[in-house]
Amino acid sequence: MAYDYDLFVIGAGSGGVRASRIAAGHGARVGICEDFRVGGTCVIRGCVPKKLLVYGSKFAHEFEDAAAYGWTLAEPSHSWATLRDNVAKEVDRLNGVYIRLLESAGVKLHMGRGRLMDRHTIEIAGKTVTADKILVATGGAPVVPEIPGREFAITSNEAFHLPELPKRITIVGGGYIAVEFAGIFNGLGSEVDLVLRRDRVLRGFDEECRTAVHDALKESGIKIRTEMQIARIEATNGKAPFTVHTQLGGMFETELVMYATGRAPNTKGIGLEKAGVQLDKAGAIAVDEWSKTTADNIWAVGDVTDRINLTPVAIMEGHCFSDTEFGRKPRKPDHRDVPSAVFCQPELANVGLTEEEAKMRLGEVRVFTSAFRPMKYTLSGRQQRTFMKLIVEAATDKVVGVHMVGDDAAELIQGLAVAVKAGATKATFDATVGIHPTAGEEFVTMRTARVEPAPSRKAAE
Repeated sequence: MAYDYDLFVIGAGSGGVRASRIAAGHGARVGICEDFRVGGTCVIRGCVPKKLLVYGSKFAHEFEDAAAYGWTLAEPSHSWATLRDNVAKEVDRLNGVYIRLLESAGVKLHMGRGRLMDRHTIEIAGKTVTADKILVATGGAPVVPEIPGREFAITSNEAFHLPELPKRITIVGGGYIAVEFAGIFNGLGSEVDLVLRRDRVLRGFDEECRTAVHDALKESGIKIRTEMQIARIEATNGKAPFTVHTQLGGMFETELVMYATGRAPNTKGIGLEKAGVQLDKAGAIAVDEWSKTTADNIWAVGDVTDRINLTPVAIMEGHCFSDTEFGRKPRKPDHRDVPSAVFCQPELANVGLTEEEAKMRLGEVRVFTSAFRPMKYTLSGRQQRTFMKLIVEAATDKVVGVHMVGDDAAELIQGLAVAVKAGATKATFDATVGIHPTAGEEFVTMRTARVEPAPSRKAAE
């Protein structure tokens, strides 16, 4: 059978765009569809606009610290509308860049929601196309729990377009999106309540790093309401202020409620069942190590597969798919030692295993830590501290985990991720000359491992 395309991609986010461009570069006839804007979560409503907001929110601290360095400034003021609109303009620009990237690669863009009719047929906005191979890259979306008053809450999607900056905002969640937006709104001058079900933020990250971030958030003035769940949200005449009721009977007022309690794969309404594509127990598309689904000619990459939900991972998965299927260069995406960052304030970044994971998988490990106040704050008196951690497998001397909480953590960890990926040992770190004076030199000057407490008699038994 003659198909319209060799490959059709459903979803023009980072993974889908990369896969389509690479496949076209290998000579394939490629089509792609998108129902909103090209660029996906990261470019349109995620990491790019969010980090621009992070930059904007940090100036308040810079102004405060400037006095110690001899600067005299008038009382600063901030325009939310200016920041919001400038961020929106940059998103518009990037949307155009992505469209041009597809055009220059020879990929045909179809605007509209794609839906599988069978294993080779896709419907977009009332029209159908056929393809030999299909890639699903529909990403994920934020979830708001089914509680009374949920219609009054927003998610990160809407946070970029607020008509006004709220004087008081309640952010529900303890993950990276929640803590990042808590820092953004706090820095811009809002009073922030951060509500989380557990005792600390950032579950799944290294325990000491979690504690360092949690304490820094409290020190910055964010009110953290731990071990709390929201039962319902009540509005005054259908609008703010809102009254937030907790499951234990407490209540407090806020101008805005934002949920950041998780994201779900975008699998509904795209015809997966018609094509024989099965979901896993968590509701994501089930794929093998080659990103192939349960349908022989259909693959899936990115957040819709819920493996590691990071933009560079989706790009890697899409690139590997196209090289394998169209470039005669078979390769699987490598999900080991993927670095990541949380752009909270201060930043957290890491690569490799947490201390807890390392002890569980490898047995004996050596742990090196360093905590200090950065030089930048010695004049201003700001109490923000930096925390660094190296985790070393005792048997091989390999550095299996690097973690940092502090300014520019993401930039530093990106470079160190290369060393971890290359299998560098602690001896290699020790032999590397540091750049002085920098925070980064601490990673190559940690000489003494932390003394571990002796196991208790009960634990030994």
